[in-house]
Amino acid sequence: MSSMPAQPLKRPSGPRVLAYLGLFVLGAVVGVAGALVQPAWFPGGLLLALAGEAGLCLGAARATGSRAGAVAPAGGWMVTVILLTASRPEGDFVFGTGAASYLFLLGGMAVAVICATLTPLRQPGGDGVRLGK
Repeated sequence: MSSMPAQPLKRPSGPRVLAYLGLFVLGAVVGVAGALVQPAWFPGGLLLALAGEAGLCLGAARATGSRAGAVAPAGGWMVTVILLTASRPEGDFVFGTGAASYLFLLGGMAVAVICATLTPLRQPGGDGVRLGK
């Protein structure tokens, strides 16, 4: 057991919550754009769609300085893409059947998880506080 007491969770500030909501919406927009681009120019469209999601997640994590910054757009992307897989009453689908659609769905989820877990966390400041020394 550690001798240091656990620090209480801090509530995010209003601007930070708005930033996360904006990133969630931006992730949804990237999901829709990727869903439309990936079947058009296979395999380039698939790579472009996945690179766009990865860039958004990593950029958001860098901009906010936390893993939650990568999770917010990834969540928006996942919710949107899952909703786009459902058929409409008219019988229309956004995704066709084929390997490219499954690669987009599963590859995008893998990219989101990788970006959220590999994002570096902030190190405490100061000379004597370097972790791992």
